[in-house]
Amino acid sequence: MGRLEQRTSIPLYEQVMNGIRDKIESGAYQPGSQIPTEHELAEAYRVGRVTVRRAIEELAAEGYLTKQQGRGTFVNPPKLLRKVQFGTDVQSFSAACREDGMEAGSTLVARLTAPAGSELAAFLGIPEGDEVLVIERLRTADGVPVLLDRHYLHRERFAFLLGEQLDGPVSLFELLRDRAGIRPRQAPGRTIEIARANREVAAALGVPEGEPLFLMKSRFFDAEGAPIFVGWQYIVGSRFVLCA
Repeated sequence: MGRLEQRTSIPLYEQVMNGIRDKIESGAYQPGSQIPTEHELAEAYRVGRVTVRRAIEELAAEGYLTKQQGRGTFVNPPKLLRKVQFGTDVQSFSAACREDGMEAGSTLVARLTAPAGSELAAFLGIPEGDEVLVIERLRTADGVPVLLDRHYLHRERFAFLLGEQLDGPVSLFELLRDRAGIRPRQAPGRTIEIARANREVAAALGVPEGEPLFLMKSRFFDAEGAPIFVGWQYIVGSRFVLCA
């Protein structure tokens, strides 16, 4: 650290941002570690605390840092990079973790049956009110909660999932492939919207209630074109990058 360049069009706060970001990306500031205080950074960069505060706020907005009231500012874990496929190909959460050198994990939150609503029944090709299997899991990358996964499947066709182990490094896509010979393909109509975390979702993901999340809704069919399930994913944006 040291005196910043004054004769440049780059604002001072942005230069401080670049300096802190470089230390995060180089590993000088490790994930989960606390960065120096505003006062320490102001002295190190020879700028005012207002400049440092703005740099920290911008980096927090970008997902690099988290400010904890009364404790300080901490480095966030690396974001999981996941490809959003626009054709029928699918990249599972577990595959995305492997590609990024992270360990995928799952905690089963709920496994229950429920009557199908009209929209779900229409896609699955079953009568409205027929039972569907609902599987909800918390997905983690290197132990950090990233998303809450909810799948709706026809109960009769996928009854074997009632007895399967769904905790740990278990991929539902790989389980369907290995146990039933089904390779899920993405149906047209995937949507991504912003939804605020309710109490249950917030508690599972470890975020404040009301925090904006990505909500991805997808539909899947098998190689023969038969519908197999609908998936909803509540995604923590600060821990996840969606890319084409």
